[in-house]
Amino acid sequence: MSEDDNNMEEYPTEIHDYLTAFEKSLGSVDEMLKTMMSVSRSDLLQKLDPLEQAKLDLVSVYTLNSMFWVYLATQGINPKEHPVKQELERIRTYMNKVKEIADKKKASKLDKGAASRFVKNALWEPNAENEHISKTPDKGKKRQ
Repeated sequence: MSEDDNNMEEYPTEIHDYLTAFEKSLGSVDEMLKTMMSVSRSDLLQKLDPLEQAKLDLVSVYTLNSMFWVYLATQGINPKEHPVKQELERIRTYMNKVKEIADKKKASKLDKGAASRFVKNALWEPNAENEHISKTPDKGKKRQ
């Protein structure tokens, strides 16, 4: 028997695809962590503006707590009854606040001067309209 056949006997075959996907995900997480750890935190933060720094910190702490959630689940502990659940909710609250700030930055700004000029020019002014008509000759009338 090969090693793969031996491993297949240790767990039900129905969950083989799930375990394979989980193993691939763990490999991806490991690669991402190695990439993040290869750059010093101070160098990384110097290149980012404060909003991006906050996003990076929140994603990092959320990832760490999520990994702890998975660890608890693998140890047979219900993470929904553990304080990590409240911590994840707290982090999500801050993530939403940062998202609101980022959305406000992206929102278009109103140029009050331009808006007032648009409104002023779009409104009908009876005196200006009458002057314009009287200054232009009527095409239908004959000149004498």
